[in-house]
Amino acid sequence: MNEHVSLLDRTLNSLRGAWRDSLRGAWRDIAASARGALTGQPRPELSREDAERLRVQLRDCLEGRGGEVSARARAADLGRTYLALNAVGRERFLRLLAVEFDIDHREVARLSAQIQSAADDFERRKIERTLRQALEPPRVKLLTQFNALPEGVKFLVDMRAELMRLGREDLKLAALEQDLKMLLSGWFDIGFLELGRITWDSPAALLEKLMLYEAVHEIRSWTDLKNRLEADRRCFAFFHPRMPQEPIIFVEVALTQGMSSNVQALLDESAPVGDPTQADTANFYSISNCQRGLWGISFGDFLIKRVVDMLAAELPHLKTYTTLSPIPGFGAWIEKRLAEEGDDLLTEEERAAVAAVPRGNEGFAALIAQPDWSADEVTAEAVKAPLTRLCARYLLTETTPSGRASDPVAHFHLSNGARIERINWRGDLSKKGLQQSFGMMINYLYRLGDIEENHEAYTGEGRIAASSAVTRLAKD
Repeated sequence: MNEHVSLLDRTLNSLRGAWRDSLRGAWRDIAASARGALTGQPRPELSREDAERLRVQLRDCLEGRGGEVSARARAADLGRTYLALNAVGRERFLRLLAVEFDIDHREVARLSAQIQSAADDFERRKIERTLRQALEPPRVKLLTQFNALPEGVKFLVDMRAELMRLGREDLKLAALEQDLKMLLSGWFDIGFLELGRITWDSPAALLEKLMLYEAVHEIRSWTDLKNRLEADRRCFAFFHPRMPQEPIIFVEVALTQGMSSNVQALLDESAPVGDPTQADTANFYSISNCQRGLWGISFGDFLIKRVVDMLAAELPHLKTYTTLSPIPGFGAWIEKRLAEEGDDLLTEEERAAVAAVPRGNEGFAALIAQPDWSADEVTAEAVKAPLTRLCARYLLTETTPSGRASDPVAHFHLSNGARIERINWRGDLSKKGLQQSFGMMINYLYRLGDIEENHEAYTGEGRIAASSAVTRLAKD
């Protein structure tokens, strides 16, 4: 897995580097007409001299002299400057934007005081309008200018990704990141997004991005990808009109007879291709966010609903819409509980079954910590009952202080109106699946007539919808 992550990072960095070089060239011609453009190439680390020239350039952009064409040219020159910098230079660029183009705090305080002493309602409302304007940092106007440039939206998405990392330890950069998030939230409103199907005939560059962005079940090869785009599969993604070749989020669907219980079968490249006209179930088995700079802006709930509508129109014989989902928080939760309670977490019958297998006398925690426990049928059978029961308990009873499900994937689907339908033992025997959830996966059921009621019960009362089988497991 680490090797894959390293390769992924290298590939993405290579793509970003090529994209930046291409973008710098595209913006060079636009920037040529900018008054006060930075002459020559700034030093990669953005030296003090370059920073001073950049400061002047930023102020010129704010003043907006020369009309719309000049403003666009200056924005292109600013972007070209940013793209030419290394990591140190980009941080200095962003810090300059965050610190020197923030709101005027003294002006805000002055206006706030005036509101308290306003003579009448008319005067108070007038001051409030002025205060609203003062509360918008000048840098927001600067950022907005990139929206008019080719690839400008993608440029800002990637800029926010960098700010999310830098802002963890710097409140001023965090404030700039929030300004950018606010802008992107408006630009990426669900009404602006386009749902498209990705097939094996889609452009190769798009298919390559699909392989890179897959975050749930690694796409191992082009053959693996082709298998996921066969006739009995569907892949849909949201796109933004200003980023037509960049998927924002995508979902992979398998069309089967009955709910799928393990991902190994779905990803088996040697399995025969099914007939989609004979399928009665749509299994959503992977949802991946593609743009780190859009994290925190929700699209997944809309994606599932739109895909359900599209599938229902294409394949009206489909009766069941379900997911085959990971349980990423379960492994850490059970390790913590076992550290606190040990084998007291098990029932008397479960403790006896564990003690009867080789190495079982070392205790349940030691048994499931063995790297090969899942490959031994006797051991796997002994730990199946306690792990499945505790998984049901984790999903139905473990919540955050705000009342939401502790498991992030559970919270996502429950918020969307699904119910916990079935726990699947040995649903994902990959290294990642065993580490995250001891190989278990969940079917979340989207029953169209119950979605709204389940959503209201969960978001309003914290009540988790679950099948009777899962509810019984949690009570055992």
